Amino acid sequence: MRTFAIGDIHGGLKALIQVLNKLELKDGDKIVFMGDYVDGWSESAQVVQFLIELAQKFNCIFIKGNHDVWCQNWLKDSKDVNPSWYLHGGKETMESYQGFSEEDKKQHLIFFQNLPLYHIDQENRLFLHAGFTSLHGVEKEKHQEYFYLDRSLWEMLIVMDKSIEKDSIFYPKRLQHYNEIYIGHTPTTNYNKSLPVNIANVWNIDTGAAFKGKVSAVNIDTKEVFQSDNLPVLYPNEKGRNK
Repeated sequence: MRTFAIGDIHGGLKALIQVLNKLELKDGDKIVFMGDYVDGWSESAQVVQFLIELAQKFNCIFIKGNHDVWCQNWLKDSKDVNPSWYLHGGKETMESYQGFSEEDKKQHLIFFQNLPLYHIDQENRLFLHAGFTSLHGVEKEKHQEYFYLDRSLWEMLIVMDKSIEKDSIFYPKRLQHYNEIYIGHTPTTNYNKSLPVNIANVWNIDTGAAFKGKVSAVNIDTKEVFQSDNLPVLYPNEKGRNK
C-alpha cells in the first residue's frame, strides 16, 4: 500500500487530474488531501464533485482548509459571503456552482462539514492544512481554527537553527510529538521554491497552485514528488488568485 499527500488545489481540476494520472493509483493506495480544494481557478465546484466520486474508488482522507471553511459557510447560507473570501477566490467559486442543482450543493455542504481538521496515521504522521500552536500536540490545541489558519509553525521552521539536535532542550517541542508532519496553506513559491519543501520533520506541499505554481503530490514513504503543469498554463484565460 502506498500513501500520497496532495497539496492545495484551489479549483484547478485539470492540474489535479494530471497529478492523479501520474500516480497511477492502485487498489489499496491511500491519498491524503491537505485542504483548500476551492477558490482560485474556475472549477472549484467541479473539484469537489470529482473528489466525492474519487472517494468511492480509493481510500481518501480530505483535510479541511481555510478556503473550504469559507465555502462551507456560503453553501450553508448564501448570504454568508466573507468579503475577504470573495476577493481571494470566493467569487470564482460561486460562479463555478452555476449549473449545479440544490441537491448537488447540499451534498457538497455535507462533504465540507464532514472534513476532519487533521489526521494522524498508524506511523504517527500528522497531516493538517496549516499548523498548530500547542506545545503538547494537536489534541491539546485550544483554538481549532489554528489547524487551518496558523502560519507560526512554518514561520518557526523557516528561521529554525538547523544545527539543533532533536534531543536538545532547545529543539521545538511541537515537532517532537510526530514522526512527520505534512502541511499546506503557505505556498512554497513564496520562497522561490517550486517543489515541496522539507525542514526538520515537516513537509510543506502547497506549491502555489492558487497562483502561478503547481499542484503537487508526495509519496510519503519514498518522498517521490509528482507535479502538474503550472496552473496558468492549464487555465490561460484566467487569473486564478493572481490579482
